Amino acid sequence: MKTILLLAAALLTSNVNAATVGEQAPHCALTSLNNVPAHFHEYAGKVLYVDFWASWCSSCLQSFPFLNLLAHEFGDQGLHIVGVNLDEQIDDAHAFLAHHPSKFTITNRGGEQCAKSFNVEAMPTSYLIDKHGVIRYIHQGFREGEIDELKVQIAKLLGEK
Repeated sequence: MKTILLLAAALLTSNVNAATVGEQAPHCALTSLNNVPAHFHEYAGKVLYVDFWASWCSSCLQSFPFLNLLAHEFGDQGLHIVGVNLDEQIDDAHAFLAHHPSKFTITNRGGEQCAKSFNVEAMPTSYLIDKHGVIRYIHQGFREGEIDELKVQIAKLLGEK
């Protein structure tokens, strides 16, 4: 509940600095579930798909198989996926992942501040960031019918220099 309230407060106070298409992605200092630091600048030269999610989000549950597919299909071509978990209790994320394992990086520490920097308004929200750190596509929610469009956007960015 605390995370929901913090996200709602962020929505009311941070729209001025909202991350938008065509702008540099905010720099986030995150830590993976394995206690490994993860900074977006480490992925310079790669296409980055940042997905904000939580265990209580039913659309997030539906999106995980798709994100695993993307990691398998495009990982060798330079796509890196970072799932930013926003659960208040880390045990909730671990329980979710025990039933729905990820084939991509999952972070938890630093997620709330990162979500504020990106101005996340819905769960899940994904940001497609090009090789130069520029946000090129923002997608809120998850619907099966939009999978092909997301793949087209990813393939397009992977083909750019």
